[in-house]
Amino acid sequence: MRIMLIPFPLLIAALPSAARADDALLPPAVREMMEAAIANGNETDIATVAKIAKQTNPASADEIQQMVNRWKERTKETRNMVIREAAFTDLWTGRIEAGGFRSTGSTSELGITAAATATRTGIQWTHKLSATADYRRANGVTSRERYTAGYEPRYEFDPRGFAYGLAQFERDTSIGYDERYTLSAGVGYKLILSKPVDLSADIGPSVRHAKYVIGPRETKLGVRGSMALAWRAAPAVTVKQTASAYAESDVVTFNTLTSLETKVTSRWSTALSYNVQYESETLLSDRNLNTLSRLTLTYDF
Repeated sequence: MRIMLIPFPLLIAALPSAARADDALLPPAVREMMEAAIANGNETDIATVAKIAKQTNPASADEIQQMVNRWKERTKETRNMVIREAAFTDLWTGRIEAGGFRSTGSTSELGITAAATATRTGIQWTHKLSATADYRRANGVTSRERYTAGYEPRYEFDPRGFAYGLAQFERDTSIGYDERYTLSAGVGYKLILSKPVDLSADIGPSVRHAKYVIGPRETKLGVRGSMALAWRAAPAVTVKQTASAYAESDVVTFNTLTSLETKVTSRWSTALSYNVQYESETLLSDRNLNTLSRLTLTYDF
């Protein structure tokens, strides 16, 4: 009778995973550190602690990731439950932005700029309300008077694709219209979706009805497209770029806003922005292109 001797390392490797489970157990100190970070509920802190824990305990990387995944699932379930039970007037967040100047002496000049947004983010639906005002008057003459207000609902049918709607009011007497109403609907796609960069674009048909300062009212059908870019260059610095364009039978409109935002506190920020507005047909001015630079203070709520 022959007895085969199996080398000890091979014997250990052949043991069932349950018999070797102790080798991959997460050390109590690391588990407590992970549980403390999860209890705090800060996603950035949890990711940082989990990264360090995986580096120092590579054999327990799967268990650490499972702890993070379970926290994300619980957080998502709790958030969805809160959204389902909330009234439509709840869960709104927003931003108020304002800036201006006043000068006297050889010239008397007044300029103000203000903007406000309110957003409600649900499980699939997002509702956004927005309003802006730009006013400038020098030596008794109003050189700029532009007001806008809009409502934008969005339905996300998958993590990247969405359908949008838009109802908007504009007044810009310097260009030549007292009132302009816009309706549009279409589809969009999130081209980039990451922590440092978000980029989305959408397109759809549009209808615009304008009441001019001089001349009759008119309604035009066309195509609308827009894009939105946000680049979080640093923890306290964000670069944003938004643009929208309308193409109709004889009119092209383009509007873009580039901004650099710097956080001062968790709620207060400063913003330096540059707005370019192009109208292929203007009634009261021979300039089709208008630009506006702003330095504003913003408050998030």
